[in-house]
Amino acid sequence: MSVWPAWEVREGERSTRWLHVRLAFRDGATIEALASVGEGWVCVEDVQARPALALEDLAVFADWIEGPLARACGAEPGPEPGEDTGGTHREEPPGGRAWWPVVARAYRAAQERGADPVLAVMDQTGYSRRGALRLIGRTRDAGLLSPRHARR
Repeated sequence: MSVWPAWEVREGERSTRWLHVRLAFRDGATIEALASVGEGWVCVEDVQARPALALEDLAVFADWIEGPLARACGAEPGPEPGEDTGGTHREEPPGGRAWWPVVARAYRAAQERGADPVLAVMDQTGYSRRGALRLIGRTRDAGLLSPRHARR
């Protein structure tokens, strides 16, 4: 992922910055966005993706770019060059096909142990509960997990 400044507007002591965000993946897919950042808020102004994103993917995209945007604006310190962050290395955004087998294995293993499958997916992927639930849903939709039980 790359983030670089587009422009900045200052009004007195307040400023608003616009940043370009670009994600390029090994399979040739790309996501480009323009985000505006002010004091305490971030707004995604424009998103262009090839292939197109589903609406639920936009929420995942926003979660995924939050940290890099904060670092680009100096709101969150980034890791020093060469520093091992100890986090999970992600080659594509949450919900990508590469995660589905990982999610399925973690989910099934937790079920077999009698543990919480959502927590297992969170531990395995490093995502929040909401992100893990999205991954589990996409993994179900892909047919790698059994459908949810019908509620009565």
